[in-house]
Amino acid sequence: MSLYLYINLAIIAVPLILSFEKRIRYYSKLKYVFVSILFIGTLFVLWDVFATYRGHWSFNSFYVLELELLGLPIEEILFFITVPFSCLFAYEGLAYFLQEKKIGLPDKLVRAVGVIFILLSSLFFNQEYTFLAVLSVGLTLLFASILLSGLFGSTLYWTYIGVTFLLFFIFNYILTSVPIVEYSPAAITGFRATTIPIEDFMFNFSLLTLYLTVYLWVSRKSQN
Repeated sequence: MSLYLYINLAIIAVPLILSFEKRIRYYSKLKYVFVSILFIGTLFVLWDVFATYRGHWSFNSFYVLELELLGLPIEEILFFITVPFSCLFAYEGLAYFLQEKKIGLPDKLVRAVGVIFILLSSLFFNQEYTFLAVLSVGLTLLFASILLSGLFGSTLYWTYIGVTFLLFFIFNYILTSVPIVEYSPAAITGFRATTIPIEDFMFNFSLLTLYLTVYLWVSRKSQN
């Protein structure tokens, strides 16, 4: 097996084992997880296909299998399944053990920040990954605040982002330090946190927020 495949297994192992834990009952919510993965995962896979085609990043053949789908290593496709499965499990665990509180962060302010990010993205038009990463943050803020009012005013949401960002840092450090994923200097600003391009943090913010937004929206709709 490839190192990237081992990373995918490490990401999903604990949530998969604990899916039938009686307090969280994650297994009973898997239909909402799969809907979120289907819609948001497809969106990010298409981004990934485009970015790989444009040379924003590439994959070290030494650490991945030869099996590809849409020009991507199969491990990269699996990444968009294992990550949301595990991160949404983390959200449900946090929701069970922590008391949600509201903070004064109105949706109008979130949307205004989203518009600012969209405008700022134009400054990086010649650095395509940076452009798309900044744009994705702006669009995510707009979409999530419209579809799920009050999401950004929840302490539970920010705790979820904090916990999953920590996990993201660990696994993305491995991906970028080995490296399994290599980035084109022409597509990014060059600013990094250790070996992780700053753009990856924006990519990850959009990824985690959109998966959660669709997951919560679908689950709440089904209960009404």
